[in-house]
Amino acid sequence: MIRSRRLSLILAGLLVLGVTPGAWAGAPTDQLRAHIDQVLKILEDPVLKVDGRVKERRRTVRKVANDIFDFAETAKRSLARHWQGRTEKEREEFAELFADLIERSYISKIELYGGEKIQYAGERIDGDVATVSTKIVTKQGQEVPVDYRMLRRGDRWHVYDVSIEGVSLISNYRTQFNKIIQTSSYAELVKKMKTKQEEFLFEEETKTKGRAKKSP
Repeated sequence: MIRSRRLSLILAGLLVLGVTPGAWAGAPTDQLRAHIDQVLKILEDPVLKVDGRVKERRRTVRKVANDIFDFAETAKRSLARHWQGRTEKEREEFAELFADLIERSYISKIELYGGEKIQYAGERIDGDVATVSTKIVTKQGQEVPVDYRMLRRGDRWHVYDVSIEGVSLISNYRTQFNKIIQTSSYAELVKKMKTKQEEFLFEEETKTKGRAKKSP
């Protein structure tokens, strides 16, 4: 549970961390860094910091996430062998649900950012697949290794998996999804994902109403 919580929290901050000088240069790393810079500008925009603009800020951050993450590929690999038996309509529904839950999960935790930094440790490219190795450095000096696995689509590189301290995002979800399908059914998995989606929406609405009441 601790490892899963750490995984989700670090994922929440992947695109909102500062970058240390002298970052590793290379196409995958450069594109990843460019998106990090975009998010930092959004978060530092004083106009979007006010409570009434929280939804707008999160929508803008979400757009950046859609540009760098290949959620469809992540969904496919997370469902693994169960993907093959799905119809095209089911695949589209699952990919959309999965992307929405991942995005809401990390975007809702943007406020957890506490000044951590990213150090780029290297880049490995093998054809259309690349791994960008980084380290998240906390204010206490603790280093957390994070690898971004990316796929090339034309001249663009997209993140499809993130490995934190050796724990893969895809492997983490694959284990959860497989267990639910084997002990119940694919329909039950989709039902649980929709329920989680509704919970996120309810939490967001509750927070928005709470901020509105506090406003003068």
